[in-house]
Amino acid sequence: MDTQFLKTFVAVADHGSMAAAARLLNITPAAVAQQIRTLEREIGAPLIARAGRTVSVTEPGARILARARDLLRDVSDLRSVANDSTLAGELRIGACPTGLAGILPDVLARMVEAFPQINVFIRPGYSADLYRAVEAGDLDAAIVLQAPYALPKTCDWQLLREEPLVVLAPRRLADRDPHDLLANEPLIRYDRNQWGGRQADEYLRQAGITPLERFEVNALNAIAVMVDRGLGVSLVPDWARPWPEGLDLVRMPLPGLVEPRRIGAVWSRSSVRIRLVNVLLEEARKTVDP
Repeated sequence: MDTQFLKTFVAVADHGSMAAAARLLNITPAAVAQQIRTLEREIGAPLIARAGRTVSVTEPGARILARARDLLRDVSDLRSVANDSTLAGELRIGACPTGLAGILPDVLARMVEAFPQINVFIRPGYSADLYRAVEAGDLDAAIVLQAPYALPKTCDWQLLREEPLVVLAPRRLADRDPHDLLANEPLIRYDRNQWGGRQADEYLRQAGITPLERFEVNALNAIAVMVDRGLGVSLVPDWARPWPEGLDLVRMPLPGLVEPRRIGAVWSRSSVRIRLVNVLLEEARKTVDP
């Protein structure tokens, strides 16, 4: 059985269409369809159900999908094991939205230049989901917010960046007290379902501020644009660049000591790709503390 055909099957299952899988794998849709048909003959069961331009995984396909992922990961591991004297193979990492846009691109730029034989698979997601993926062994490491709970002994954590809470306001309000703004201007609230949003909510409660809530949003860049348009102020972590261009905002520090939001790397100590994880960690350290 050709493992490339398994990779094609997983790509089709993940992206929901032959065309999307073809773009990902840099082959034609006809080649994708042919590989799926060949794999179905070898397996002896239909794996993909076609409905126009979209596809879905059949019941037999769903039964083998997890095992196909495991097999592809094991095949990738062979490269790392065989090339023990060199740093090569596939590293599977996750990244939360602010990590994906802020820290990770600079880390990857350093890795690509220094270790071109390392291939990196990146899964975007929210921190809570990425922690579970690392703990389950689906990912080797992830750039995430620090968890508000103790990690299992199988995982470890390294701090990369601290982001204190700031009041985000239009520049015309720069001479106002930050607590006055939070109490008297409409608040664009950072989503309380996110760890950073819960931290902001806790600060408001401790400061005795009952805000005039206008919106609740889970995208920091969108919040910055809404503040720039005069829709209100916000209490957010001072997240890493890049920010949307052309905004005329001020970031106002809060009075007193404020617990910052922390972003770092979590990884599985038992990963067979721990040497590649160590490369990621070292390049991340160099990026944030050159």
